[in-house]
Amino acid sequence: MKTGRIAVGSTRLPKLNAVRDAVIAFGSMLDPGVMFEVNGYEVESGVSHTPTSRAELMQGARQRAEALAVQLSSIGELSDFFVGVEGGLDLVPEGNSRRVFLESWAYVTDGRKGYYGSSGSIEIPDALATEVLQGTELSEAIDAYAGAVGIRDGKGAWGVLSGNLVTRQESFRLAAVTAFAPFYNARMYQAATAARA
Repeated sequence: MKTGRIAVGSTRLPKLNAVRDAVIAFGSMLDPGVMFEVNGYEVESGVSHTPTSRAELMQGARQRAEALAVQLSSIGELSDFFVGVEGGLDLVPEGNSRRVFLESWAYVTDGRKGYYGSSGSIEIPDALATEVLQGTELSEAIDAYAGAVGIRDGKGAWGVLSGNLVTRQESFRLAAVTAFAPFYNARMYQAATAARA
């Protein structure tokens, strides 16, 4: 069986394992004759430690994937796909107040085309949101909020807020599955494009 490569712009286990789990789910749809290996690389997102808008989350995910493609190309390493994942907050105005949601985003490119996917969102408590918006990194704030250490490398803020029904890894897995959809379900995407022409 042929081997394919998927490069992820992070070495954090929840992100890396999320992409690995996603690839297990759709790998045979992506290419039935290929066994994909998923490798993580340290790369900067180019956005703040805790993005505070959907636009910044999407930008961070895309910049991770594109920076990784450039980084690997410069050393002659080939990959079939480059993946950037980014987690953070999205602020939604509501009258004179706001609602703040935790979201996970992914961007996947094959070097020619690229697509986004997201996890959905979970509303976070206002006190936690205020602390993060005042400059505390989400990983530090959620540790203090939950009375634990290193939460982001385990269940993450997602796990704390959902009572472990959705973990950080699961949120990134869903973002990766949805970002890869135009590649593993290309026939449907091409049919939809043709129908509009």
